[in-house]
Amino acid sequence: MLYMYRKMIEIRQFEEAAGTLYQSGQLPGFLHLYIGEEATAVGVCVHLQDEDYITSTHRGHGHLIAKGGRRDRMMAELFARTTGYCKGKGGSMHIADKETGILGANGVVGAGIPLAAGAALSAKLRGTQQVAVSFFGDGATNQGIFHETLNLAAVWELPVVFVCENNRFGMGTPQSEHQRIEDIAVRAPSYDIPGVTVDGNDVLKVYAAADEAVTRAREGGGPTLLNCDTYRFRGHHIGDPGTSYRDREEVQEQERQRDPIRRLTEVLTEEEGVSEDELSAIEAELAKELESALEFAKNSPEPLPEDALNDLYAGSIQP
Repeated sequence: MLYMYRKMIEIRQFEEAAGTLYQSGQLPGFLHLYIGEEATAVGVCVHLQDEDYITSTHRGHGHLIAKGGRRDRMMAELFARTTGYCKGKGGSMHIADKETGILGANGVVGAGIPLAAGAALSAKLRGTQQVAVSFFGDGATNQGIFHETLNLAAVWELPVVFVCENNRFGMGTPQSEHQRIEDIAVRAPSYDIPGVTVDGNDVLKVYAAADEAVTRAREGGGPTLLNCDTYRFRGHHIGDPGTSYRDREEVQEQERQRDPIRRLTEVLTEEEGVSEDELSAIEAELAKELESALEFAKNSPEPLPEDALNDLYAGSIQP
């Protein structure tokens, strides 16, 4: 539980810092913050091993940190520096790292879903016990590729977990206006796979549901659709106040009642005997680490103009 607390604090601190940096004009590109949804990424990724895979979305920082991504190299990528995960060329929406099994954040809605299935197929053909997890939003479940991939994953019994982060809005469109269904998990039985809905802002509930889904995949039982009911506390992107399509009072109520970090804090202090001083010390330690990550990014070199033509094509491919 303390590990999951640390991870959620790592994500929250990173996102708050990134938002401040972007608004002050220090970061190029675009930014979609994960604040409020930390429990879903952490509750799932805590079950994954280093060699397992994830695919992410445009709102991917939380997934990457939860899977083991380094905040210094992520921050360098946001600053478009050569020490970033993609040498400054990927930016916020396209961070990838093969070494940690991060197959890429992705700016295209639903595009990571088939990539995760492909990684799972590879693992099955190679006879490993690797698992692939795909994170995506509620809007992605309307894409044809979502249905095609779930169908093939079920037919081939692939070791993959499909995690829908249902934050109730597809950009600024409420779920009720782009889907007739309320519970996205009901789409799973069409492909004869388990569909589970869980409170995505309660890391312990996500942990329990993901444990079953990942274990099932790793042991050859096939895919699961995990629908996590969550909520983003910020707008769709950094320039969106998030109040033109939802009431400010609704957002404030969600922050008061469903902040995933506050909820775990209450469990740790009231039920597990962890002192507030211990949790404050963790926050302070991680804040200091983030300061170092920020300095690393700012002091890293920018790419040279000629670097634009590097890494466009693969090198020699060994058979």
